[in-house]
Amino acid sequence: MTVQIERIAIPTAHGTPLGVTKYSSPKHKERTIVVSSATGVLQQYYSKFAQYFASQGFIVYTFDYSGIGESLVSTKSLTTFEGDLKSWGSIDQATVIDYAKYEYEHHTITLIAHSIGGQLLGFNTNYRLIDKAVLVACQSGYWKEFRGIHRYKMWLFWYFLIPGLTPLFGYFPAKKLGLFENLPKRMVYEWASWGRKEAYMMYFENKTDYFFDAFKIPILSLSFHEDPFAPQNTVDWLARVYTNSKVTRVHHDKTPQERSAKHFGFFKSAYKEVFWERTHQWMLNNTYQ
Repeated sequence: MTVQIERIAIPTAHGTPLGVTKYSSPKHKERTIVVSSATGVLQQYYSKFAQYFASQGFIVYTFDYSGIGESLVSTKSLTTFEGDLKSWGSIDQATVIDYAKYEYEHHTITLIAHSIGGQLLGFNTNYRLIDKAVLVACQSGYWKEFRGIHRYKMWLFWYFLIPGLTPLFGYFPAKKLGLFENLPKRMVYEWASWGRKEAYMMYFENKTDYFFDAFKIPILSLSFHEDPFAPQNTVDWLARVYTNSKVTRVHHDKTPQERSAKHFGFFKSAYKEVFWERTHQWMLNNTYQ
């Protein structure tokens, strides 16, 4: 089935538009997917995944968070961007959900969140428009929840790299470190404050902008063997935060027939039969086998 790809700019409360890509096919069914990226990962990374589901009859939207990729005005704007990390959920993710519902009012919407995208879901002011969610390696970032060398790497990230480098550049220069896209100053400071707390983002819970317990939808939470950024226990933690949802929690151990996807493999086409088709079935009938 032919997949059509369309670039869209959607206005936001930030005052700058979000760069959004829409994937569709002529004979789409009444189902929509919104993909919410990992921190600093460009939406292009999810293109193969989006094209596959568009070919299966879904309308699929990917987007870059404010200050990232096609939603970046300039490097200088990273120093003055007023949004914090929560606003990536309450404004950016919520805006794309609202736009998707506006375009296809009668479609069901599944949010597929990668890593921090599943944390941001709890701040989404349009959470009532979401029918299902798939959390792919979505976790707590509290440094003591990690093991071995990765615990020290997380400590270094929260206590040294972010507070040490951000003031020098006016933003977090992640690209210079070979990590991911550069991040806005205010956003990265809030992220670091979470990472230092055992309760992570929930330490700062405010009932006016935290909606984690308001979700009453089916959620599929996936984790993967040897994932250095989202160990099984950290993914378990986030799954428990959605207290009123029916969460299907699946951890993939490595088998002789299956290479470990770790943190990023799920969205690679090599895992289509291993993960994409199972996820497709879960979205249709709540079974993941």
